[in-house]
Amino acid sequence: MENITGLDLNSTAPGWRRPLWYLFEACAVAPHWFILYFGVKVLNLVAGVPLNVLVMWQILKKKSEGSTSDIFIFNLSVLDAYFGLMTPVDMVNRLYFSDDTIWYSVRFAYGLKDVTPLFLSCICLDRYVAVVHPILFTGIRDNRIRIGVSMVVWGLILAYSLTKCFLGVLSVNEVFSGVILAAFFLMVFCNLSIIWVLRKSVAGKEVMNPVKKRAFKMVSIVLAIIVVNYLPPVALLPFASTYSFVTFRCKISLAVFSIMDLSCTIEPLLYISKMERSEFCPCLESPSKKPVNVSV
Repeated sequence: MENITGLDLNSTAPGWRRPLWYLFEACAVAPHWFILYFGVKVLNLVAGVPLNVLVMWQILKKKSEGSTSDIFIFNLSVLDAYFGLMTPVDMVNRLYFSDDTIWYSVRFAYGLKDVTPLFLSCICLDRYVAVVHPILFTGIRDNRIRIGVSMVVWGLILAYSLTKCFLGVLSVNEVFSGVILAAFFLMVFCNLSIIWVLRKSVAGKEVMNPVKKRAFKMVSIVLAIIVVNYLPPVALLPFASTYSFVTFRCKISLAVFSIMDLSCTIEPLLYISKMERSEFCPCLESPSKKPVNVSV
């Protein structure tokens, strides 16, 4: 395998194209992790982008009929869709151009994805207040508050992304670790609290209220996704300095970011899964639920 790393990266042999993993020459010994990484990116492009567009369309169509968290979900879908659309730019630049100007735009997109957990945290916090502190929630149902919060979050996201874009990845490493840690523990706390309150509300009852049952199921799924998508970076990235270059850059970081990037497809799937079939197409609505016009 050592002979592979000696291949000239600027080779002009007919038909030769630099593999994606030759961004770091040493990573030629572990190409399968890059195959996983870019396989996830392609999945986000072909499945995640359409799903996120569908989520945005459904939220815009519902307008005032949606939940208070829809504002945060819409913003999250915008970020995930943009990140998915940057996949062709990233891959073509790695394979053919290696243009510094394009790398700026790619790093900006990666910066956006790094801190998307901020909007996911807003969703979890909004649901936490609604379930655990319902009296407080009735006083802050105004969507203008959530629009204001979204603007603040966008400011933080853009500041982080522009810093990563112009100053490089190393300039935001500690910030990234801090954001992921804080967001992970906040989301876990909120969702565990919601599950506890929902279970406590039906203690001693044989059957859970259908509405609470759906809420309990949804929050349980969200918690599972949070643990699967964000526990690996929380557990592994703080110890980056203890790994060798090949182990961290060519294996661990790729596995961690592959799992995180899957959220671009999983999150819209979760949102769509709780929608009624009739929301996609009125023709799927059962006859009993269709309004009956009676002319007199």
